[in-house]
Amino acid sequence: MSLLADIKNDLKQAMLDKNHDVRDTIRMFLAELQRYEIDNKVEADDALAINIINKMIKQRNDSITQFMDGGREDLAKQEELELKILSAYKPEQLSEDKVKSYVDDAINDLNANSMQDMGKVMGLLKPKLAGKADMGLVSKIVKESLSS
Repeated sequence: MSLLADIKNDLKQAMLDKNHDVRDTIRMFLAELQRYEIDNKVEADDALAINIINKMIKQRNDSITQFMDGGREDLAKQEELELKILSAYKPEQLSEDKVKSYVDDAINDLNANSMQDMGKVMGLLKPKLAGKADMGLVSKIVKESLSS
């Protein structure tokens, strides 16, 4: 079963269970997905869904930080709840060692040897690792590998 089908089934179940937090968070995600489909005239697939989930998770993390800094723990708790619900749909992330092996392979494939090649390496890795690994971590590992 696809990720989108799972999410829609979870929405139905949340409605039956009267779980308003899950229901509202999934509806927010589906609205964002639909908006993206309409704006870009594309059909949604699991890869697009994962990208949108990652974007929404990043937004929630930023909001939590801002709310905590502003002394609004009540709003931060709501964002944390949404973050937890959205994170359940994220695929399992690759370990740092696995990411390092992808980075090493990419560097060898491109014969990259300096920081000037970082863009090429990241360009090769991004489609392979999008949604599977934190791209900030990937960037950090690429920098370390090319610096040494």
